[in-house]
Amino acid sequence: MPHRVLIASIVCIAVVLSVIFGGGPIASRSYLEETAAQAQTTLRLAVAALEGHLKRYEALPALIADQENIEELVQRPGDEHLRAVANAYLKDINGLLTSSDIYVMTMDGNTVAASNHDGPLSFVGENFSYRPYFQDAAQGRQSRFYALGTTSLKRGYYFGSPIEVRGEILGVIVFKVDIDAIERSWSGGDSRIFVSDPEGIIFMTGSPEWLYSAIEPLTPERLARTEASRRYADAWLRELPVRRGTYAGHDSMTISDGTTDREYLVASAQMADAGWTVNVLIDTGTVRAQAKTTIIAILLFLCLAGLFLAIILQRRASLNERMQMQAEAKEELERRVEERTADLARVNSRIEKEIAERRLTEKRLRQTQADLIQAGKLAGLGQMSAALSHEFNQPLAAAKTYAESAAVLIARGRIDEASDNVRRISALIDRMASISRHLRNFARKPKEKLGAVSLDEVVRDTLEIVDARLKAADAELTVTLGTELPQVRAGAVRLQQVLVNIITNAADAVEGLENRQISLTAMAEAGRVVVLVRDHGPGVAAAIRERIFDPFFTTKGVGKGLGLGLSISYNIVKDFGGSLTVCNAAEGGAVFRIELDAASENALEAAE
Repeated sequence: MPHRVLIASIVCIAVVLSVIFGGGPIASRSYLEETAAQAQTTLRLAVAALEGHLKRYEALPALIADQENIEELVQRPGDEHLRAVANAYLKDINGLLTSSDIYVMTMDGNTVAASNHDGPLSFVGENFSYRPYFQDAAQGRQSRFYALGTTSLKRGYYFGSPIEVRGEILGVIVFKVDIDAIERSWSGGDSRIFVSDPEGIIFMTGSPEWLYSAIEPLTPERLARTEASRRYADAWLRELPVRRGTYAGHDSMTISDGTTDREYLVASAQMADAGWTVNVLIDTGTVRAQAKTTIIAILLFLCLAGLFLAIILQRRASLNERMQMQAEAKEELERRVEERTADLARVNSRIEKEIAERRLTEKRLRQTQADLIQAGKLAGLGQMSAALSHEFNQPLAAAKTYAESAAVLIARGRIDEASDNVRRISALIDRMASISRHLRNFARKPKEKLGAVSLDEVVRDTLEIVDARLKAADAELTVTLGTELPQVRAGAVRLQQVLVNIITNAADAVEGLENRQISLTAMAEAGRVVVLVRDHGPGVAAAIRERIFDPFFTTKGVGKGLGLGLSISYNIVKDFGGSLTVCNAAEGGAVFRIELDAASENALEAAE
């Protein structure tokens, strides 16, 4: 026994020494690699956030420069009316785009209009010809520049664009973008982030004490270039006490704050378009602390393991008893496992029953949805029954008149005129048969697969059904189908139901109004087919626009609608893989927009 205790003690001491002298560097390298990966991830996120924020505004100066009121202003900068119009326009655009400032300068650098024209720090009347963004834009180039505003004393990124009128550059328009929000997001956390300009001066940082500090020596040449552009106005520039080096093969930076030195792991990336360098710093003290904590934890674990081994050696006499207890515990565990297995089997059985019930419920739900669609169609037919009755009564009455006239003509021997009456009676019967056929096809339940459907044929069949309702409302429907319109991926009967519902609603909306025009327009857009149905009614109120496609929601009076038509239409179009939306036209009235996928060439299944 003493011999075994001695061997165990020697082994424990050897393991402890190996952990102290060999485990420390290994743990440090491991945590260092993890920290370096974290720094790279933080760096990619910071660069992506900056680039994304700036790209939102990059193309805007050139777009605004083409506005007519801006071009007129640079042609006549002394016109007070044009200045007032441009000031109001720039202020509205600035508020809409949430940029910092927008202003227009003539070729001498004088500012003639600005979004902050009515503010205490207005740019109007200021001359910024010394700024590089003005000089580049005045030469016809799209310019970019970061600086501290000499008037507002606010940092920002400037986008400049020339204002060309008939090929001649007459002015420059500038967007100033505020980046303080991104900088605020860098505050706190384990890492420090800052952005430096080509001269090595920090102009964005989550650590305010580093702002306008230089990580490169401020040579006279660098100071001269900075002062020439007045990039930082009158801000105090200073050098940050920095020593560069490496730590375990990674770039490091030691910064002194006057009393202590801190070493940071550095990850950097260039933003070529902006001319910036984004840097992420992570304190290496954290890596060392983690490595020490790991070593201490391992040593404590080894100490506990040694103590546990000593206890086992001292209590070897009770080993048999413990083994017996373990055997009994094993038997108890097996018994509990069997009970738990039985419980799990019962639970699985219940779950299988619930799954079967849910599948049955889903099947019933799909059947209910199909019945609801059919009910919506029959309800629509019921609402049109009066107009359809009139549509049938007219040809019946005419046929009766023609028949009576034919009998009289035959009695008088005027066979040719009687034959003409018979032909007219036959035409009227064909007309009624055509209406009846379309109504029968529309009313039956569709058992169709999605396939290639001709929109022209669906619209033609739809017009047969809604014609009576349009006449009853005294509404006029104008149909415009684009040339070479592709077939759509849909079901013919269900697509017809959607168009019937929407056109019927449009007829309801314009009935009794002065302007009863309804238009149906179809066009191809980027691999899809868009159908627009517009009326000149009262439009859709904003309060109900989000609920208009809900089941049983209707704005019609009692007995005039179930509130199912638009809900059914929405779900039908959604089943086709398309979309159904509604908005109000600028001139008044509602516009329903149906977007459907164009059918592929091999979509040959019939729609019915």
